[in-house]
Amino acid sequence: MLLRRILTILVVLPISVGLVMLAVANRHQVGLVVDPFSGDWTIELPLFLVVFGALIVGVVLGGVSVWLGQGRWRRAARRNEREARRAKAQAEELKTSLAARTGTGPARAAAPALASSPATPALVDRSRAA
Repeated sequence: MLLRRILTILVVLPISVGLVMLAVANRHQVGLVVDPFSGDWTIELPLFLVVFGALIVGVVLGGVSVWLGQGRWRRAARRNEREARRAKAQAEELKTSLAARTGTGPARAAAPALASSPATPALVDRSRAA
């Protein structure tokens, strides 16, 4: 955790200092033409705002495109999660019905076979030993 924090500081601090230096060095006004056909609409902004704005727009557009591209994977994960829940519920239902038919609990049917085997001492059911 500490190493991660130090690494973050070592990466973020120089980038932040560089961005502040860029902003201080590029304070002069530039004309940003909004209407490329007639050129009538221009906005006067400091150059660093134009650069930072372009970076922010690029990051947002890149994030949105990646999010949209991964939609099928999220959809598949939701479908698999639903199927897993259904299978787990079905398995619990089958265990309950088996226990009702045989008169034993679902975990008790397999425990004696594991406990009686001398070759597998690590698999002994220790909850029944006490």
